[in-house]
Order: sequence, then structure tokens, then C-alpha cells
Amino acid sequence: MKKLLVMTAVVEVGAGLALLCCPSATVALLLGSGLDTPAALTLGRIAGAALFALSVACWLAHYDAQSCAASGLVSAMAFYNFGAVVILSAGGIWSPMVGIALWPVVVLHAVMTVWCITRLLGKSRQTSEGVNEPKGETTRA
Repeated sequence: MKKLLVMTAVVEVGAGLALLCCPSATVALLLGSGLDTPAALTLGRIAGAALFALSVACWLAHYDAQSCAASGLVSAMAFYNFGAVVILSAGGIWSPMVGIALWPVVVLHAVMTVWCITRLLGKSRQTSEGVNEPKGETTRA
């Protein structure tokens, strides 16, 4: 899970900083059209701050990747990535707004969704098999 958390931190810090610094240009790469109102620019920067915060949380969680908090963070990342796939794909299919980076970003989020789910299922399987239990203790039925 540590590699997943680090990779998410690296990817999302880039996306977050891009939206914070240049929201219109970043959105134009995704959707083929920039942000043209102060309200849209503000929301773009808020999204950037949220992605930057996600990056910080993932970076800090990688130090204790086996904790319940890290698992909760990966669960939230799975929902976020899946939502990004659905929303961006719908925009690309039903809207004429498609930027050069849209489909690569959709693929990236799809891969990250699968990676999150795989790690969560793997951790769940390990816990149910007793792998994460302290030595000397047995599971009671």
C-alpha cells in the first residue's frame, strides 16, 4: 500500500499545484475550454487545494501504510478515482469539450481505482487469514 500512497501523493501534488496556479490552462487541457468567470476560477483553485491536501495526506500516510487510517484513505481514494473516471468519461462522451489530456487522465484514474481496490481487497484477505495478527495470539471464533 506504501507505493500506492506515494504514487498518489506525487500525481495529486502535480494536479493540485496546476489547478492552484493555472486553473484555466489546466482545465483547458482536460476539457478543451478554459475557465472564463471568477466563480469558475475560484472553484478550480478550491479543487486544486483539495487535491494538494489529498497529496499531503497520502504522503503522511505512507509512513504507516498498514494503519486503519491509511486503509480509510485508500478507500476514499478509490471513490474519488472512480468518480473522476465516471464524470470525465461522461464529459468526453456527451460533450464536445475534450482536451488533449482528457483520455489519458481517465485511464490514469481507472488504473488508480483498480489499484486502490486491489490493495484494499488484499489487505482484507490478509487480515481475515490472520496475517496481521500479533504473534502468539489466535483468532477466536
